[in-house]
Amino acid sequence: MPTPKVCILRAPGTNCDLETAFAFEMWGADAERVHLLRILEQPQTLMDYQILCLPGGFSYGDDVGAGVVFSRKLRNPLSDVLGQFLSEDRLVLGICNGFQVLLKSGILPNGTEAWPPPATAPATLTWNENGRYTALWVRLQTASENNVFLKDIDEIELPIAHAEGRFVTHDDTDTAWLDRHIALTYDDALGKDPNNPRSAAEVLPFPQNPNGSLANIAGLSDSTGRVLGLMPHPERFIHRTQHP
Repeated sequence: MPTPKVCILRAPGTNCDLETAFAFEMWGADAERVHLLRILEQPQTLMDYQILCLPGGFSYGDDVGAGVVFSRKLRNPLSDVLGQFLSEDRLVLGICNGFQVLLKSGILPNGTEAWPPPATAPATLTWNENGRYTALWVRLQTASENNVFLKDIDEIELPIAHAEGRFVTHDDTDTAWLDRHIALTYDDALGKDPNNPRSAAEVLPFPQNPNGSLANIAGLSDSTGRVLGLMPHPERFIHRTQHP
């Protein structure tokens, strides 16, 4: 089997690229940490890779909002090559700040269904409901049946560490599109009790839902299942001894 090549795309302020590359390599991939400036200089370099990963951190210091500057760098100068990348049989993963970038650049939720994306995304990730940077472990439930990254995973526990992870839509009256894009939700033991079921529309309290996200959303997928964005950090739980 050929070794997949992974582009760990980093920018000023990215700080999870080393452990993300290590996690990919641990499972047999050839991961390369690539600075955004290199891709901006030679956009077609991106096509040398089968997987694009946007890791966590605080790209550009989150000065005008988490992931905003990074997302604009992708959306405008790299629009053509990203459209080509998304249209082929390649994968895209965005973790924490990377998820913020995917959503604010328009790569999520629609992927190639609407590329280039509209000027205004239908949703965003904003400040946690508690107004603070929050780091803890969460229980997650898989909500996507076809996402490649979530294959054979029904539930998992992962750590989160973010200040702007609350998923909200710009139009509270138009949320029907969410049903086909929710990939992961924050979960709790109560939701699995058949004698005391929890409504899917019920927003869990803190700390089960650590940021107050609409519909307990922790991650989104495009319709093809080849793009995944999530707030928790899977690269921080690759050895069982890392679990508390």
